[in-house]
Amino acid sequence: MSTSLPPTQEARTDKGTVDAATAVLGGESSRNRLARIIPFLGPAFIASVAYMDPGNFATNIQAGASYGYMLLWVIVASNLMAMLIQALSAKLGIATGLNLAEQCRLRYPAPLTWFMWLIMEIAVMATDLAEFLGAALGFNLLFGMPLWLAGIVTAVATFIILGMQRYGFRLIEIIITVMVAVVAVAYVAETILDKPDWGLVLFHSFVPQFAGPQSIVLAAGILGATVMPHAIFLHSALMQNRITVKDAEHKRKLYRFEIVDVLVAMGLASFINMAMLIMAASTFFDKGLTDIASIESAHKTLEPLLGAAASTIFAISLLAAGLSSATVGTMAGQVVMQGFLHRHIPPWVRRSITMAPSLIVIWMGLDPTWTLIWSQVLLSFGLPFAVIPLVLFTRRRDIMGELVNRPITTFAASLIAALIVVLNFYLIYQLLFAG
Repeated sequence: MSTSLPPTQEARTDKGTVDAATAVLGGESSRNRLARIIPFLGPAFIASVAYMDPGNFATNIQAGASYGYMLLWVIVASNLMAMLIQALSAKLGIATGLNLAEQCRLRYPAPLTWFMWLIMEIAVMATDLAEFLGAALGFNLLFGMPLWLAGIVTAVATFIILGMQRYGFRLIEIIITVMVAVVAVAYVAETILDKPDWGLVLFHSFVPQFAGPQSIVLAAGILGATVMPHAIFLHSALMQNRITVKDAEHKRKLYRFEIVDVLVAMGLASFINMAMLIMAASTFFDKGLTDIASIESAHKTLEPLLGAAASTIFAISLLAAGLSSATVGTMAGQVVMQGFLHRHIPPWVRRSITMAPSLIVIWMGLDPTWTLIWSQVLLSFGLPFAVIPLVLFTRRRDIMGELVNRPITTFAASLIAALIVVLNFYLIYQLLFAG
């Protein structure tokens, strides 16, 4: 992923991180264990934004309000899958110096490459729809501005954040991590306020259950909002040029540090997603308000139930999630196009093109929450085209060298890919034939 940084800015924002990481990998650092980890933290936090975007708000609120704590296990399972998949994506970038899209272009016939690019562009557009709408809803709920004006403000804000890329990877990592922290703190506050039934939370976190076809559709939406195809492509790109090492032993060390990055970032994402559903379950479902079907109604209902602070915190978290994920979505779109087609367009052009469907949805007056939910279902259809190539590449020693998957890793990742494909086929059947 090209950054084209001015030398002085690059030296100020990135050189210190790279030097510190290089010293740790070479065994020359005198820092304590926690300080040695810090230079390697960042890429997974950027990728994790895709796991807590406004699409997650829509699916988790709908699931919690309609079925209580029942689908918590789907979030837990989805995030465990995400940890493995994102770790493999990072490993591909470290081992090969190429991202997943570039590997597809290199290894597959041109017609298949073009088809996969098209599928991924649709997935990126669906992602962008969720992110842009979510940020616009955040502005709308927080400041009371009309949704069309909130959409314009969202566009301006994301352009400004994207502009920060010119100052290096560390600055954009810090900006995204701060926004993730805002969402996390917001949901710590929400969880304290709503006083959930922790016994039910524990039970449903580990016991799989469904309650009819609609719950399975929502489960597919949760999966699509959690294990996201564009994040898989992006993570491999974030690793390929961030800290470059050639020696096999240094690659193994770098990968071990990236596993820590993934565990911390995805663990936080899992907590935030669970907190969203827990909030909806304890605040709405437990009080018999199972018809809370939209983000707007959830926001309005929170105030009389939990107080004005709760609804404000909710709107702030939605805004932070929307702006950060919209930025990351544009970065992922660049990786997809440049990797598959070897084409590059300026980020502001891509941002302008991909936000068009969101503005159309706003102008048409379509229900934002259900638009968000169906965008996440659409994302789940794109997942096999990211997960399957990732598994196939990372199992090959001629591609991965010493970082090739162990058999148990390939087996686990293959099970995840198979589960995703089966769930998608079931979802298609429900949509087309079961009504």
